[in-house]
Amino acid sequence: MGELDRRRALRLLGAGGAAAALASGLLPGLARAANDTAVPGTTADGTAAPGGPPDPVAATYLRVLLRHTRWAEQQFDPVAGHYPARDFTFAVVLGNAVLLTRDGYDPAIAGVDRDTLREHTLATIRHFAASNRLAGGTEWGRKLFFDTTFQSYFVLASRLLWTELDEATHQDVEHITTGQAAYTTALGTGDDPESGGWTPDGLLGGHIGDTKLEEMGVYAQSLAPALAWAPADPRAAAWRDAFGAWSRNEAGLPAADLANPRLVDGRPISANTATNLYDTFLVENHGSFGPHYQEELWRTSGRNAMHFLAAGTPLPEVLTAQPNGELLWRTMLLMTSDAGEPLMPMVADREHLYGRDVIPLAFRAQVLGDRHAARAEADLAARLEPYQAYAPADRLTKFSGEPKYEPEARAELAISYLLHEWRAAHGGPVVPVSEREFAAHAAGVADFGAGPGLLAHRSPAAWAGTVSKPGFVKFAWQPHHDDWLFVLGGANPMLLPATNLVVRERHATTFTEVRDGFDGTVGVLRFDSGCAALATLPTGAAVYASTGVAAREGVLNVHNLVMPGVPGLDGDRTYTAAEGTVTVKAAAAPAGARTDELTFTPVTARHVRMLGVEPDPQYGYSLWAFEVRDGDGPDLAGTGTAAASSASAGKEAKYAVDGNAATRWAVSTSDRPRADSWLAVDLGAPRAVDRVRLSWEAAAGREYRIETSPDGVTWTSVASYPVPALRSTGGRLDIDGRAGITVAGPNPITVTGDRVTLSGGPAAPFVAELRPGPPQASGRVTTGATAVEATVTDGFLVLLNLGGAAVRGTVTLPGETRLYRGEQTVTRTGTELSYALAPAEGRIEPPRFTVRGPAGLKAVVRDASRVELTAPAGVLPVLVTVTPAGGRARPVLLPPGRTVPVVFGDVRPYPLADHALGRTTFPAEPLPPGMSSPAAAVDDDPTTAWRPGPDGRLVVDLGAVTAVSAVELTWTPGRRPAATVETSVDGVTYRTAADGPARYVAIRTNWRTGDASLTRLSVRT
Repeated sequence: MGELDRRRALRLLGAGGAAAALASGLLPGLARAANDTAVPGTTADGTAAPGGPPDPVAATYLRVLLRHTRWAEQQFDPVAGHYPARDFTFAVVLGNAVLLTRDGYDPAIAGVDRDTLREHTLATIRHFAASNRLAGGTEWGRKLFFDTTFQSYFVLASRLLWTELDEATHQDVEHITTGQAAYTTALGTGDDPESGGWTPDGLLGGHIGDTKLEEMGVYAQSLAPALAWAPADPRAAAWRDAFGAWSRNEAGLPAADLANPRLVDGRPISANTATNLYDTFLVENHGSFGPHYQEELWRTSGRNAMHFLAAGTPLPEVLTAQPNGELLWRTMLLMTSDAGEPLMPMVADREHLYGRDVIPLAFRAQVLGDRHAARAEADLAARLEPYQAYAPADRLTKFSGEPKYEPEARAELAISYLLHEWRAAHGGPVVPVSEREFAAHAAGVADFGAGPGLLAHRSPAAWAGTVSKPGFVKFAWQPHHDDWLFVLGGANPMLLPATNLVVRERHATTFTEVRDGFDGTVGVLRFDSGCAALATLPTGAAVYASTGVAAREGVLNVHNLVMPGVPGLDGDRTYTAAEGTVTVKAAAAPAGARTDELTFTPVTARHVRMLGVEPDPQYGYSLWAFEVRDGDGPDLAGTGTAAASSASAGKEAKYAVDGNAATRWAVSTSDRPRADSWLAVDLGAPRAVDRVRLSWEAAAGREYRIETSPDGVTWTSVASYPVPALRSTGGRLDIDGRAGITVAGPNPITVTGDRVTLSGGPAAPFVAELRPGPPQASGRVTTGATAVEATVTDGFLVLLNLGGAAVRGTVTLPGETRLYRGEQTVTRTGTELSYALAPAEGRIEPPRFTVRGPAGLKAVVRDASRVELTAPAGVLPVLVTVTPAGGRARPVLLPPGRTVPVVFGDVRPYPLADHALGRTTFPAEPLPPGMSSPAAAVDDDPTTAWRPGPDGRLVVDLGAVTAVSAVELTWTPGRRPAATVETSVDGVTYRTAADGPARYVAIRTNWRTGDASLTRLSVRT
């Protein structure tokens, strides 16, 4: 069937008929008839086949939806006769509709028979169709934030069950669909008066603190159902214009958009007006980098696309050619965990929302055909069922406190299933790349800037980041991209002892494969109490060094759950040190509310207190009860007088000793981050005591001491919580076979509960090497300077100046004679390397050569291809052997006392001085007609080149304003087009110049068919 015949058939069916056809499998059948190929999951007449879902991932989605129905049915209100409006719970009807219109319904799994589910679903649709404000009701709807998101799910559910709904409900749904589009369009670019302070800031947007990408996406998604289901409406042209304007600006960034003349839905990208992204292609929301909001571009696209696909209406081009979408996706790839979802070092309550993370991946994989997204989607799907079985069972967003996420996740899982069905009918399944291919493709480094506060590195073996955003300050490391090993999110500390440290200075350095020959980062942070740094290596290893920022530094909180099917979550964690092995069992209940009973040698005291050492990272300290006893005797605190360092209104100290299990003490809101908050009780007279019992609210102290006093002034510690399960002075720790850590420093390593502390004592300098494998011998080497720490880790020399002044010195490198950039002298036991470091500078030097020669041999490594060798003084020539990294050995005869340059012409001379190499280029996808990717001009690959296309223009972002001295162009053989160099400091205003201060360098061409292509753009300083 040709496209014209297909559209005619759809017009004959009508919008309602098209939805009914989708529900029965007819639309896939129509699509199949166009090329007469078989469609997995359908029979010869296009209906759903007994074989069921079209692919294994889709089959997982159906099973998860079935089990999730148990939760949905628990929400059903039998008195009202429908699912509730509370938290938009009625949106469960979309998942119901998918289950009711597909084969394989299993009432034993769903917990309800099909007929009852159908009755509940249809009754709910009828009720909420009539109660929507756009249909004349008063209960819900029309309001852009949040109603239109759930309205989108609701309309799609109604269309899937269209033939089972009465005419009045049909009209209500149609009024909702077109009425919302009319309402949104009437707003123009203004705010919705019903959505409070929620605003897209017109078409200007915003990116600092809270991106307006989400808001613009919601405006667009409120228009999509009408464009899909009522394309012939006389108002559709206005709806289409508004939809396009909001959609094209969602990921707006002027520096990128102004460089792209490509038309999308007939409008040039260069006409975009919004700034919703940081110029490093990172999205910020709620004051921090929130990957969920970066994903919003594809989350709303998935919702919108399903309406068009279900209705048989062509997709707007912007859904498949989203300006800046691919550059945003690169950020997501950089952050991807082994479960397919992004790692979230700055998000407190949105980690592990597997149900909500599906639809962005499903859209990219199934609609855009992105095989890397398909790999991530398959990895996430493999986690869904083990995750769903974890308590509270059946739920999909159990680690978030927002109830609306649950029906939302059900709806988006249902849409993701439908996207798989559509893909099966339109070209067959998207085959995911292998895990190895994905790891290689996603690897990279990025300094997102001091504003976003993130320096990130994804190697094939690990993810690491330096986070300097206020309230989230940490050095993060996740070996094997394991999002269930170390607790990463929100206020949970990593390596640094707390996340509320104030960063006085941030120094970030990136090393890239294309420019330096390897990927790596160094983040150096200075605090009032000292300085700490993290260096990350391409092997997945990381080096943490500190001057001793605070006591009990080097914190790693470990996930320890019973979630069969997820690697590592088998209910215990095993720690091996020089002193032996301990196994820590998973807590019987989720972390938070708990009861601690601490016993100690009997003492006589009048005052007893809990003195905090480390609070709950989000809420501080809060106790339901604080009891003091002597053996099995009565609670002595119950007749005493309580006091506290602070208290919230209505939660004063007295409520911890009043014997009422429903009242509690809690620190004041302002004191939640305070570590040394306390609660004390005056027993009225000296009493013999030997134990305390503390019943915590969710704000349970992570660490605290019990102290006693005769007078309330002088205190003596009698017990501590928690008691370490392991205390090691051996300097090595293996964590569950998944991470190996070597520590050089004066304090022991401790394992307490599910917390590892690498420097378990008072503040002191130390160095830790972290590897995604077993621990190895310490690579720490002497530097001759107190402020400078250095290691040789996996062959890389890491130099870290943790002081505030420039330092020159010599680092002693024992053992194998590796040569690093700089001046080095061979000794009888190794080599000595001279170094010079600026204040707070960190460097990573890979071994550029190895050498075999006598003591006294001097080497000056200029780059990876050139070393100058000087023989020691003597009478006879000296024969040495030099081997470049990854190259072949070469013998060199050195006259005594003479310097001989040794050059390997077949080795790239890393580090390269070209500042354009590996940088972000514009235009980005979608590219103008006739143009190939500009990235080919800065990839250091002579076999690739940028084809400008008609009058093409390239822009390269140098990452920061740079003093440019020259711009060099290298073309392929052939007729060279006329080209002009332009520079800019802001990406908006350019001048014709090839030198001067610039962040953006542009090449404007007069390219015609047959002209040469640009194989290299070089920027020199």
